[in-house]
Parts: sequence; structure tokens; C-alpha cells
Amino acid sequence: MNKFDVIIIGAGTSGLMAAISAAENGSRVLLLEKNKRIGKKLLLTGGGRCNVTNSHSSEEIIAHIPGNGKFLYSAFSQYNNQDIIQFFESNGTALKEEDHGRMFPTTDRSQTIVDTLHTKLKELAVTLYTEAQVKKILKKDNQIIGVALENQKFYAPCIILATGGKTYPSTGSTGDGYRFSEKLGHSITPLYPTESPIRSEEGFIKNKVLQGISLRDVQLSVLNNKGKPVVSHQMDLLFTHFGISGPAALRCSSFVNQQLREEPRRPVQLSLDIFPETSEKKLTADLKRKIQAEPEKQLKNIFRQLVPERLLEFLLEKEQLSDIKGRQVSEQQLTAFVHSLKDFQLTASGTFPLEKSFVTGGGISLKEIQPKTMESKLIQGLFFCGELLDINGYTGGYNITAALVTGHTAGKHASELAEYTGYVIEEY
Repeated sequence: MNKFDVIIIGAGTSGLMAAISAAENGSRVLLLEKNKRIGKKLLLTGGGRCNVTNSHSSEEIIAHIPGNGKFLYSAFSQYNNQDIIQFFESNGTALKEEDHGRMFPTTDRSQTIVDTLHTKLKELAVTLYTEAQVKKILKKDNQIIGVALENQKFYAPCIILATGGKTYPSTGSTGDGYRFSEKLGHSITPLYPTESPIRSEEGFIKNKVLQGISLRDVQLSVLNNKGKPVVSHQMDLLFTHFGISGPAALRCSSFVNQQLREEPRRPVQLSLDIFPETSEKKLTADLKRKIQAEPEKQLKNIFRQLVPERLLEFLLEKEQLSDIKGRQVSEQQLTAFVHSLKDFQLTASGTFPLEKSFVTGGGISLKEIQPKTMESKLIQGLFFCGELLDINGYTGGYNITAALVTGHTAGKHASELAEYTGYVIEEY
């Protein structure tokens, strides 16, 4: 049989949920995957443990999707993170909550999540073909009619594109969906890496002076060309041989790339506040008390518990305080040192490229998609979901949540449209 109600291209996170949703609504579903196995990228998420969603409110989740998260309000009103949790638990997969609301399978294995989705596909009699590379999407006039593979065609009035972005191309995310969409008349907003380590050309980075130093609960800000913060994130940070990484850097990365798009030749200024919970005034007073308690000691010994040793030595040297005793420090010198702790500036030259980043920014223009159904405004029967859309969130279960929600929404409405259409497709 080569006729179906709904065909889904891509058996990743959003495609698997789209197939389940369409089948639950009574459709005959065909799921096509070009890889040998399904859910290949899903297996990598959460360090191989799969941070499958987040337990916080829908409003908070959308707030953690800085790339057009508001587009998801309509989809979230139909299917949300609590529904995702209920889906897995009702299908025999227990989840546990960790810090910041992150939800993981109790097995701590991504394979558990993929197996659950795969089992559900079988229960719902979804037809799954792997190693099935789609060559062309077929349409007649302004209506989807099917897909063409190398030596075979399948027909359906509704197709869901769930091919992913362009990160981790080894998992199959090689931009197929963008090419299909452009040929069908859709616009693609510029693609850029998000949730990516940040590169810097600073001398101390190149010389690996601070490499390996980890800082907890610091605040990193991306500044605009007027020195004002565009975004700030208070999380952990790691200095590396190429720049900075860790949660704070990953969350700021998309804003670094956005600034570079606006001014490609100008490095992006970053500001690091090592003590975000303490004002400069209070920090100054605290350090003065330390100095008064041990005035004959050198500053590197007085402040030895303040920050990691190599970072302290670097900052003291920067302010020409390396060999200064406590009693020798002037008010002006102490003020400058405190300022370096509260506003440690460095420049960013960019981030890792798309293929080495966690999430793709940009994608199918949302102006051309119905937010309630995920259907194209241009082609009847064409639906989109997942990372292919111009939607991106922070790590912490937000991107997978968006993928599952848009997948479920697309599947449901594609099924309804297929039933309503009552199609007759002529082979040609």
C-alpha cells in the first residue's frame, strides 16, 4: 500500500511525537527516516540521559525559549509539558525531577525515551521505514499529494516536515527540510548556532592562563555597542583554551551571534560579574576588613579564598597588585580590583559552528506558519515541527519540550485535515 493519510519526514523527537499524535487521531501514518535507526539525536541529549522536558509552568518554559517562544502559546494551550510527563508515565516510563525542573527518565538512559516512543508507534500501527531518503515533496496546484524516494512514491494529502536543524549533522540533521521548504516557496531566516561555547581571541585565552578554571553562580552579560547589557545569565562558567563554556556561556551564545550579525567586524563585548549577589560597596567593605586583619601579608595571601588561585593572580597582576602588601593598597587600587571582580570584561569573536553546537537558531519563517496548527500558510497539507522552525530555547529540556509540543500539534491537525479533505490522488 502506498497511500496514507499523513506522511512524516524525520523520526527525531518532533517526528516521533507527530506520528503518534496523528495515529492516535485515527490516521494511517507513514514515518520516513533516512538513518538506520530512529531518535539518533535524542539519544545524545542530556549527556545521554535525555532531559525530556521541564516541570515548570508553561509561561516559564516559554520565557526560556528566547528564539520566538511566544509563537508556541497556541500550541501549549493544546498540549504542554505536563501532558508530555503524563504521556511517558502512562506508557510505563517513570520520570524524575532534578535541579531547575529538569525531567529525566529514572533509568538515566536516553534509550528508554526512544524505546517508549518506538513501542507506541508499534501499538498504533504506524508504518515506519528507515534508510528512506526523501528526494522530493510532491504537490499538485497548491495541495500536497505525497513524496518521492529514490525508486518509490508514497501518497498522502498531508505531510509533516520534522527533519531537524543543522546541528550534529552526523545524526542526519543536514538541512534537508530547509531545501524542501524553499522549493515549496517558504522563507528561511538566517541560521546561526545557539547553546554553543563562546570563542575569544583575548591574549589570556590564547595563552591558556585561565584554562580549566570553573566558577559557580557567576553572571555573564552580553553588551551592545553602547556598553549596555543585551542579556545576562547567572549560572556556572568554565574558562577553556578557546574561550568560555558552561551554562552561562551557552545561554549567552545566541545573543553573541545576533550581535555579530548586526556588526560582523566588531568583536562582542562580554562582562563577567564574579560576585553577582554582592554590591561593589559591600565587596569593598568585606575586602577592607580582610586587609585590616592581616595588613603585613601580601594581597594574594589575604585574598587566597576569594577566587581560584590562578584567577586571583591574573586579576592582581592586571591591576599591578601582585607584590603589594595589604597596608600598601590605596583606596583607588582597591576600588579598581573590586571593579575587576564585578566587571571582568572580555571580547567574543564568535561561537562554535552550527555542526558543533547544541541548537540551531533561525529556520522556517514563522510568518508563513499557522501557530494553532503548524500548517503552512502557503501550501495546503504541509506542516512543520521541531528544530526546523525558527524557534530555539536554552538547554534544560526547553528545546525538546518545544519539539514534542509542536510535533503533537502538527500530528493532530494534519490528521484532522486529512480526514476532512477526503482526498483522491491521481498517480502521475
